[in-house]
Amino acid sequence: MQTMDTMPATLWIAACAHRLQQQWHTVDPLELEDVARDLWRDERLRTMLPDAAAVEWLKPITERPSSADRVAAGLEAGHV
Repeated sequence: MQTMDTMPATLWIAACAHRLQQQWHTVDPLELEDVARDLWRDERLRTMLPDAAAVEWLKPITERPSSADRVAAGLEAGHV
């Protein structure tokens, strides 16, 4: 098994781009590869497995409350 220290950058970037493609089906794969390359340049993300780095980077998007959740929270607080 390869560690992040021995995984070639091109393989890491390809795997990360593949994971991003699972989130964004309509985005051009070459653009996602550019995003993955930017993620690889981040020292903290580069130490992670490519899938984990993509998931970490996607957290602000995937963990954002839905509109219904925000409306419900506003109703409970009496803001609507």
